[in-house]
Amino acid sequence: MSRPARTSPPERAGWPEPAQPSDAEPAANPAGVEPAASPPAAEAATPGAKAARPPAALWSDGLGRVGTRAAQVLLILTVAAVSVFALMQVKLLVIPLLIALILAAAIGPFVNMLRRRGLPGGVATGIAFVALLAILAGVSTVIYFSVRNQWGELAAQASSGLDELEKFLLTGPIPLEQGQLDQAREAVVQFATSSQVRSGAVTGLSVVTEFIAGASLMVVILFFFLKDGAKIWNFFLRPFSGQREAKLRRAGRRTLEVLGGYVRGTAIVALVDTVAIGAALLIMQVPLAIPLAIVVFITAFIPLVGATIAGILAALVALVANGPVVALIVVAVVVAVNQLEGDLLQPIVMGKSLQLHALVILMALTAGTILAGIVGAVLSVPLAAVAWAIIQVWTAEDPNLKDMNPDLPPANTRPV
Repeated sequence: MSRPARTSPPERAGWPEPAQPSDAEPAANPAGVEPAASPPAAEAATPGAKAARPPAALWSDGLGRVGTRAAQVLLILTVAAVSVFALMQVKLLVIPLLIALILAAAIGPFVNMLRRRGLPGGVATGIAFVALLAILAGVSTVIYFSVRNQWGELAAQASSGLDELEKFLLTGPIPLEQGQLDQAREAVVQFATSSQVRSGAVTGLSVVTEFIAGASLMVVILFFFLKDGAKIWNFFLRPFSGQREAKLRRAGRRTLEVLGGYVRGTAIVALVDTVAIGAALLIMQVPLAIPLAIVVFITAFIPLVGATIAGILAALVALVANGPVVALIVVAVVVAVNQLEGDLLQPIVMGKSLQLHALVILMALTAGTILAGIVGAVLSVPLAAVAWAIIQVWTAEDPNLKDMNPDLPPANTRPV
């Protein structure tokens, strides 16, 4: 009697099948047992089963991309805030450095002209320095002697002008009571003799000390910028090469052009404002006309609001010394000069150097004033113009670079 043939036990589910040669036929299954499906096939066969998404897929959809961009923006804002905070801790160094850079950009062409005529770098820088100090000394001397010679006249006219102003307030179209004026006078006297004013005087003394230290540092930095500016810039460019170095050199050249053009253009506009408003003050015999005209020139370097502030100061002096009629005429002259400046002078003189929208200028002024006061208001607009010029250079969108740099890549090239 023959024995029945032995059959191999069925394979356990999930065990891998033995590898078969590629040219061999599949082995026969004499027992008729169905082999179990492999795990991927089993998952596919199970109804309702969902495949697990890899972690990278979570950032590939729309929400993931938005989250990535939001994280990048937050990181950039954090770095910017930390950088601004760190710079404000050393503002006694940063502010003189920026002022020296702006002045060097404005005076640099004069120094280069002297060098082209054969003068050594040190001698050319010294001549430019002496000329600048002579101008500043002359302006300071004119202000001092004008104030000293007219101070007595201003005090006398101020007394009569205040009496006339008081009479106008009591009998004008909207009359006030004498008691209200007395209360306002007492409030002013109490504020002038309060502890806040005394503590403010102590704070002002420390501010004057910081101003002297910062001015001295600015003079030293300005001298070295004028003398060795090219060597300093080449030192900072040493770690870079190739296209990055070329773009950085273009950005540096464009920065000097923007700053120099801004300072020279603003000086021309300020000179026109000074001559117009100063002439009006002299014709109407307003005291301190020349010092007020110089104040107009200085405040004109604050865009949008500088000339207005100086005009308000001139109108107040005219109101106290000459009465309300002359003050109104001064206000009308200031408004007319501001309109002439905004509609004619600014587009012609500074159209190429300061290509910023009025809203951008206003936002830069606000941010600069909050961070660094009056100095921040003066520096904010040229720094914003420089930042925009650098962005245009880096993205090859600056229209002024085509003539300056014939080797500039096309406008559609991506920055390196």
